[in-house]
Amino acid sequence: MEKNIVAAVLLAAALTVAEAAAARDIAVRPGPNAAEELAEALITAEPGDTVWLGIGRYELADGLTLDVDGVSIRGIGPDVSILSFTNQQGSGEGLLITSGRVVLDGFAVENPKGDGIKSKGSSEITFSNLRVEWTNGPDEKNGAYGIYPVSSKNVLIDGVTVRGASDAGIYVGQSERIVVRNSLAEFNVAGIEIENSFNADVHGNTTRHNTGGILVFDLPNLPQQGGRDIRVFDNDVLDNDTANFAPKGNTVAMVPKGMGIMVMANRNVHVFGNRLSGNATTHVLIAAYPQDYDDDNYMFVPRGVYVHDNEYGEGGGEPDGEVGQTIAKHSGTPVPDIVWDGVTRIPEWLTWVAPEDRIYVSEKPGTRFVNLKMLSQLILPWRTAPDTDLSNYAGSLPEPAPVELPQDSRS
Repeated sequence: MEKNIVAAVLLAAALTVAEAAAARDIAVRPGPNAAEELAEALITAEPGDTVWLGIGRYELADGLTLDVDGVSIRGIGPDVSILSFTNQQGSGEGLLITSGRVVLDGFAVENPKGDGIKSKGSSEITFSNLRVEWTNGPDEKNGAYGIYPVSSKNVLIDGVTVRGASDAGIYVGQSERIVVRNSLAEFNVAGIEIENSFNADVHGNTTRHNTGGILVFDLPNLPQQGGRDIRVFDNDVLDNDTANFAPKGNTVAMVPKGMGIMVMANRNVHVFGNRLSGNATTHVLIAAYPQDYDDDNYMFVPRGVYVHDNEYGEGGGEPDGEVGQTIAKHSGTPVPDIVWDGVTRIPEWLTWVAPEDRIYVSEKPGTRFVNLKMLSQLILPWRTAPDTDLSNYAGSLPEPAPVELPQDSRS
């Protein structure tokens, strides 16, 4: 195994050196022929090339695609190098990446009919200093995702801004080894969402004025399941107060306005050192997947969630939607800072669960918490009183190792 790792590192280093030696700078400037020139530059690019976007607005009627390894697309800055898809004819992505060792830096994507920037099956992809925005504000007709890596490995999202996505501003799905940092997500349904993914660090971000700030989900009927080993730390999750505008039928359509951080059906999730305030439904929700499903491989309950050392401001005063009203019915208003629905798997409802699968909370005195004991309500109706005693959830879990990415080590 060690020999294979060393060989892979040496191969990556050799490829990087070879690409640097062959590197070309390809400049494409705004103008009447910019769309054709940009499409051609991405098609004919070779490993090591950088496609440069100048200052100005590029009016594009069709989406762009890059399928060449080792290429960078760079602009002068996200406020001055703008790919505008306002007149896009199709409904696909603004920019689709299907190659690896790609760097996207210093430009904006505005008003795509579909997703903003999507990568699929990519390894070592970097999204930095970008802006994706639907300039008309929240609208269910906006594209679903702003930054959207899926089925990718070694994903770095650093210093991006996303506004107006009708599903998630920054979404990473079915991927592995992920860092989302120093970014701003606002006026989306979900600010940041990590879904069915392994090994993710989400830190140093601001999520505000979304429906929900940060979501860590695992869903059924997807090729990769068992989301695990996620750290959500040192984020500002503030004033998530935008009404849910997701199209009906989308999973995030169930997220109530005023959700701070929501962990659903994932394993080994650590939520710590965050600052949460102004989230009117609740600051932190730990929940089972609430819908019917037909997938024998899916585990619907969260396991091994550790919430600790966060700061909580005002919140819980106006619980929203079916989820919020259900919580408030059993917890009262204002809803506590941290809510666990209490659902565990049927065989474990009397004996609890293994220590590594329990829910642990370690917060300052005065932090409000409730276990709604929803499974007990279904099976033992005489044990319906919610549990608000934090001492029953004392303990901790070993923290996942920090995510290390090869592109970070080369920067």
